[in-house]
This record gives sequence, C-alpha cells and structure tokens, in this order.
Amino acid sequence: MKKYLAMALAAIMILAVALPVLAANNEKPVIFFNRQPSNSQTGELDMEALTFNDKTYYVGFDAKQGAELQGEMIVNYLKGKGAELDRNGDGIIGYVLCIGDVGHNDSIARTRGARKALGTAIPDGTQGKTEIATIDDVDSQPIGVNTDGSAAHVQDGKITIADKEYVVRELASQEMKNSAGATWDAATAGNTIGIWVADFGDQIDVVVSNNDGMGMAIFNAWSKDAGVPTFGYDANSDAVAAIADGYCGTISQNADVQAYLTLRTLRNALDGVDIMVGISTPDAAGNVLSDDLYYYDEATRCFYALNGAVTADNYESFLDATAPNPKFNNQLSEADAPVKKVWLDIFNSTDNFLNATYLPQLKNYDGILNLDVEYVSGDGQNEGAIVNKLQTSVDDVEGYAINMVKTDNAAAYTSVLE
Repeated sequence: MKKYLAMALAAIMILAVALPVLAANNEKPVIFFNRQPSNSQTGELDMEALTFNDKTYYVGFDAKQGAELQGEMIVNYLKGKGAELDRNGDGIIGYVLCIGDVGHNDSIARTRGARKALGTAIPDGTQGKTEIATIDDVDSQPIGVNTDGSAAHVQDGKITIADKEYVVRELASQEMKNSAGATWDAATAGNTIGIWVADFGDQIDVVVSNNDGMGMAIFNAWSKDAGVPTFGYDANSDAVAAIADGYCGTISQNADVQAYLTLRTLRNALDGVDIMVGISTPDAAGNVLSDDLYYYDEATRCFYALNGAVTADNYESFLDATAPNPKFNNQLSEADAPVKKVWLDIFNSTDNFLNATYLPQLKNYDGILNLDVEYVSGDGQNEGAIVNKLQTSVDDVEGYAINMVKTDNAAAYTSVLE
C-alpha cells in the first residue's frame, strides 16, 4: 500500500512540474491591436482598458500620419495631370469616398485626411470645432449624395491643374456596411459604385477609399475600364499589383512591423522583461526595429507603425505584402524564451487586409517568437461571439491579443479576465 501511495505521489509531483503554473487571468498580458480602445464618437482613448494591468499595450499604426500621407499622395497625382482629368469638362473634379466604419479611428482619420488635402473639409461642429488646425478638427461624417455641392458636412475646394483652377467636390460618400452589419465591406462598395455611376457617373473623376478592399472592388467593377484614378489604403498584395494596371496608389501601414510588435510585446510581457527588448534594443537573436519604422507613446502604452506611400514609382518593392522582414525574423531559442500558449482573434474573417496581409504576417513571427497561438476568427459584426470564444479559452492560455469589433467595447473583453 505504501509503495502504491509513493508512486501516486511521485506521479502527481511529476505532473505538477510538467504543467505550467498560470497567472491569474487578470494578471496575464493583454495586447489590443488594430482597433484601438477608444470612444467611437470622440476618438478619446479608453485609458481604463489600456491600463487594465501592467502588461497591457496597444499595437497599431499612426492613423493620422497615414491619413495625411494618403491625402498628399492623391493631391500630388492630381496636380500632375492635365485637363483630361475632368472627364465631362464641367470644371469640377468630382470624387466619391468609400468610408469604412464611421466609428473607427482609422476610418475617421482617413476621411479627414482626404478632405483636408482636397480642400473639401469643414470644421467638426459636433465636436465644437470652429476652424481646422489639424485633421482632428475635420468633420468626418458621410454625406450621401452631393452632386450640387450643398451637403452640410463638406464644402467645395479648389485645385490648380495645368495652370487652370478647378472646383473639387465630394460627390458622394457613405459607410460601406452590409446588411448583416459588417463594415469596410468590399461587396457593398462594388455595388454602390454601380448605383453612383448610374446616377451621376460622368461627374466622377476620382475614387478615394478608406481601404484597398473597397477600392479594389470599385476598380475591378468600374474604374479600371473607365480610366478613373482610384486610391486605397493598406498596400494589400492585389492592390499593389494592380498599380501596373492603373490603380493609382495605396498606403503601406507596414503590416510586418505591426504583426511583429503585436507578438513581440506579448512575448516580452510574458517573459517579464523590458517591453523594448527586440524593439528598440536587440534581443539575443538580433531582432530589432529601426526608428523609422515605429514609435512608442509611453504615456498611453501604445506602439505605432509608420506608413509609406505606394505609387507607380515604387510599387514593385511592395508586391509581396506577406513577406517577413529579415531584420526581425530571427529565431529565439527555447532556452531563452520557452513556448507559451496565447489566444488571438481576428475580428472579421472576410476583412481583406486582416486576412490577406496581417494574419500571414502574424504567422511569420509566431514561431520565431516561440508562441503557440490559438487563432480565432469573428464575423465582423458580432462582438459577443468572439467574447464567448475568449471565455472558453481564458483559463488555458498565458496571454491574449485582442482585435475588437468596435473600438469602445474593450470592457467586454477585460470583464472576462476579471
């Protein structure tokens, strides 16, 4: 009897050594990425979420810098053209704008950046703005149809092309949301351009989109054959390749940097080391980011990748958006960084950028950082379904990377961890 008891105790001790001792859920690392915890109406950061614990961070990209870059890219292109840009000769350069999600910081910034650059912006009176100093002051609301220039949320701008001054008018804009409620919807954008073209197609001289998914849907459905300049955002591989066929430009938000930072901050927080290891200072394997790729705002615990314009002049170097960066793709040793199991969700299984670019980049770096990632996909509009999936795994993993449906729903996730 004593022999069997001793064997049982030995087995229990071996099992105890083999199983990791997990921290309490509310002490585990939490990395919000892609969708920044914030008020969807005002853009104010949700600091309660960002300080959930001392291992909580956000990883995204500099939305304002990227938005201004997109606007600058569009204006530079237009100024380099001639009278042929005004397709119907009415003296108006008319553009349509595809808005991704009216409550998403990135979409808001891109709408503001395009309007400010094109001169069609007005101050955001709903936020008490009376003048425009930065893009934060610009009204970002959709206008519906505005062929007569009377819409309340924009004004007519002016641009000089080939020594002639033209009026710039936002002819139409809307949030591209499908019937199920999913935003940034490419199919909706493809259908909407058909309606706009039927109603006022000869007035459309330019297409501006908050992302490449919607921009490419319009390009393939109409603007490629019509020869209408089309601009997007994200530098997805298909959009970059389409520049050879007339797609006019996009913005790279450096998905490789974002994906690496998402998993790197998680790795560092799990290891209890300085959060900047492998970021501003090389890790043991030599991984490090140069200063021109990102910046860190310590006060808000937010990492931001910097953006770059992709045009006909440089697109060939961006053709593979899923390629890892060799400067931070070196394998960590398991002795230094034992394998850790973590949970990560993608808010929308059909979102072009997240699934065609960001997710492949995450998979480039999870192995080299010795992270065993449980990848979970959502449908783009049901927050509760993702939260429920988190709830089923919450006790079994050592850290979380969260991609919310709505920017003001961080509490839905952190409440599961309490």
